[in-house]
Amino acid sequence: MKTPESVLKKQATQAKITKDRAAAAKVAEAKAVSDVTLWTANAKKYAAEYAAEEKAAVDNRRKAKVDGGFYVPAEPKLCLVVRIRGCIGVSPKAKKVMRLFRLLQLHNATFVRLNEATIRMLRLIEPYVTYGYPTRQTVEKLVYKRGFGKLNRQRIPIADNSVIEEGLGRFGITCTADLVHELTTVGPHFKQANNFLWPFKLKNPKGGFSRKTKLLHFMEGGEAGARGEEINKFIKKML
Repeated sequence: MKTPESVLKKQATQAKITKDRAAAAKVAEAKAVSDVTLWTANAKKYAAEYAAEEKAAVDNRRKAKVDGGFYVPAEPKLCLVVRIRGCIGVSPKAKKVMRLFRLLQLHNATFVRLNEATIRMLRLIEPYVTYGYPTRQTVEKLVYKRGFGKLNRQRIPIADNSVIEEGLGRFGITCTADLVHELTTVGPHFKQANNFLWPFKLKNPKGGFSRKTKLLHFMEGGEAGARGEEINKFIKKML
């Protein structure tokens, strides 16, 4: 009995689909292997770069001590800003600045590139935020624990490197190590990397805030304003 033509066409279509799926799976597997190799190489390269920077800083401090002088490190280029007050009693100008920094909710945190303009803006909103200089470890913890990317205007958790590659692959940022390196070094694509990250949503710090000191400046024993490298201890309590 002759096989109907419709059945033959269906069999041919199914065979073509199976063949295409097998070819796509093979390509995906090869890409996954090459991606893992690239990500591992990048992570090792960045680790060596960080170690060299730390060693250079230690050597410079020792040399300055031997020479009887002081070693002054370079000015920090990255700042982490955390909003610690709500919207009641906030001036329109401060509201606009916080909107520019994407600090729309209480306990939101974002990275800011430090320059003359942003320093002035930070001083304007000091009563409503606290900020300082994050270490690489703090940046890593924020990205790993609270990292969400922006894809098609949606808040997508950074569960694997494919999310980063889809959002920032055209800028050469394909994995978490690339993203952390771009943020900590304030690289050429810092703006795109920072905009890709959704503002971090942190929890209330362990122990909470004191009613008496929350509104005071950090230098007066309060919580608001610049706190330098102490921001790392503060963020640790909010993760």
